[in-house]
Amino acid sequence: MMAIGLHLGGTTVDGFAHIKRKPMDQAAASLVDGFAGFVGDCGKSRSSRSEVEQPLMQQSANLVVGATNLRQILKRTVKESKAKLNICTSFSTAASASAVATTPPQLPPFDHDPKPYTGKMQYLFDENGRRYLDAFAGIVTVSCGHCHPDVLNAIFEQSKLLQHATTIYLHHAIADFAEALASKMPGNLKVVYFVNSGTEANELAMLMARLYTGNLGMIALRNAYHGGSSGTIGLTALNTWKYPIPQGEIHHVVNPDPYHGSFGSDAARYAQDLQDHIDFGTSGKVAGFIAETIQGVGGAVELAPGYLKLVYDIVRKAGGVCIADEVQTGFGRTGSHYWGFETQGVIPDIVTMAKGIGNGLPLGAVVTTPEIANVMAQKIQFNTFGGNPVCSAGGLAVLRVIDKERRQAHCADVGSHLLGRLRTLQERHDIIGDVRGRGLMVGMELVTDRKEKTPAKAETAVLFEKLRDFLVDALDYSMSKL
Repeated sequence: MMAIGLHLGGTTVDGFAHIKRKPMDQAAASLVDGFAGFVGDCGKSRSSRSEVEQPLMQQSANLVVGATNLRQILKRTVKESKAKLNICTSFSTAASASAVATTPPQLPPFDHDPKPYTGKMQYLFDENGRRYLDAFAGIVTVSCGHCHPDVLNAIFEQSKLLQHATTIYLHHAIADFAEALASKMPGNLKVVYFVNSGTEANELAMLMARLYTGNLGMIALRNAYHGGSSGTIGLTALNTWKYPIPQGEIHHVVNPDPYHGSFGSDAARYAQDLQDHIDFGTSGKVAGFIAETIQGVGGAVELAPGYLKLVYDIVRKAGGVCIADEVQTGFGRTGSHYWGFETQGVIPDIVTMAKGIGNGLPLGAVVTTPEIANVMAQKIQFNTFGGNPVCSAGGLAVLRVIDKERRQAHCADVGSHLLGRLRTLQERHDIIGDVRGRGLMVGMELVTDRKEKTPAKAETAVLFEKLRDFLVDALDYSMSKL
């Protein structure tokens, strides 16, 4: 499967603390409009990579000439106005369009003198100071923007007071963060364990499941990614990430993929496959089931509607617990909900999270019920760095920024617009086989044959290379039209 994940930083597209969402919709529109040209060229020839590259290289030459002129205009504009940019929205209503024409929305001043290899909000800068729009958000991690001032301030202030303390010792920063995080959870998910990464979180969740149930067998989905440690490699079901080592009592069932799956969007048939696996492939008892609501590494694959509700019932009847991996889908990224599992109408027994929780800090967490957490009291359980005061202060600041700046609503607004524009491109270009996702966790899959859904590997490889320049040029183009 070859998919282009347009995660758009879980909210870094807007970048600034008080930015208006409409201008960023325009930026997203410009990205999609420029992207159409590359997709169209990719779709013209599918026999070999060289045939695909030729039209793209011709178009790239034209773009370079245009981009050079645009950059010269932009440089003059920047020198005169210190990057105080106004972006007009071209897709607003007729009434708002006239208002925009007279007093266009403004971005806050962006007086930033970049140093080599730095980041500022939605931008990254290379060794020559060249600016890039970070549409990947550090692998779906930067949830508030690079070097967000509120998050940095919280880190700096805590660092001046106390930098390190383990979870053995009570510190108010850890307690404040845990309380704020638990308040975001539904049901009885009230006990928080802090770790350093999503891999660690999933390791701990698997340990909890096995201790609590007394069973060993874990069930995961094909095409899933849950980490790269010796334990979580077993849960992961993508051979790109797996080494030839024993993976223990772990079983993988058919993935409920509406696009590639054997049963389309029929959640009941996928659930029956899991039931059959328990009946014929296990003792009849399992420790737990783990799944991402939208598979990130697997290509932004959203599970068939209603699947988790059916599967959670089956797993619990088999004595297991249900684990939601929210490492990528959590913290409002889906737009419609704060947590990905809420889109399926379920409440898990254990929730794991990382990435967006810390906006780049090495931070992860496991949240579960008091009943399940009680099994950890059998032995001493602590983490040297997990929940340290600095990361806890930073994590709490992230939660506050997400709420204060309405990042979840932003994901919904810009994500729905982006999905709509990508689907318009899909109607025009046969090479786009599927557009999928929610909010700002979006994927687009390129194929050489829509009926057979054959991955367009050569075209995708070329497109990846072209997008490195395209993202910069499209942004320059948008601003030159002011």
